[in-house]
Amino acid sequence: MTKPKRVALMVTCLADQVLPEVGVAAVKLLRRAGFDVDFPAAQTCCGQPFFNSGFRKQAAHLARRCVEIFEEYEAVVLPSGSCTAMIRTEYAHLPGPEWHARAERLAARTFELTEFLVHQAGWQPAPVPHAPHITYHDSCHMNRLLGLRDEPRHLLTAAGCTITEMDESDRCCGFGGVFSVRMPDISNAMTAEKVRRAAATQTDLLVTSDPGCLMQMRGLANGLRIEHTAVLLEELTR
Repeated sequence: MTKPKRVALMVTCLADQVLPEVGVAAVKLLRRAGFDVDFPAAQTCCGQPFFNSGFRKQAAHLARRCVEIFEEYEAVVLPSGSCTAMIRTEYAHLPGPEWHARAERLAARTFELTEFLVHQAGWQPAPVPHAPHITYHDSCHMNRLLGLRDEPRHLLTAAGCTITEMDESDRCCGFGGVFSVRMPDISNAMTAEKVRRAAATQTDLLVTSDPGCLMQMRGLANGLRIEHTAVLLEELTR
């Protein structure tokens, strides 16, 4: 893939409705990496909540909508491994046979933010003096479905952060989308354990690249600062 000059930001539902600073930070980082960023106003949900709940017809409707909105772009970037995984792993067979080729093309052009900055943009921040000492949480979809583990660490380390790995950094935070709603007691117990392991590193903050994980862990943070990778990188590269 040749390096595009213009990309589209798919901001995701949680960033749009709960964590708008994540979307703002993503746009600023992409611009610093040399790209023009479009934000298609017609965008809605990628369909993952419907899909995970078994409502495949409704999920397919949203998938077709996303294909129509974003297929004109050379690259689509999301500040979420979870939603990126939905498009990359499910869209090719979800919308229907007549949509297969279009969905596959979109999937091939869709990237998680740190993945795009490292592999497509070739962007690396300059080190910042006194950057924070952090620990990092690997979200399930980003790590297991997309195989993205090193990319956020590469950017954070390049920016000057020292990373101390928590025990089982890839252990689920307890969010799991609708899982956290259907089984809140189990979900919250998993979150409490994740936060405990992060706090045990005695670092300045916990960083993750998925808005869902961020929202879930902040609910039981107990004073621990938890931030999205994009927001921290944007702060460090101003």
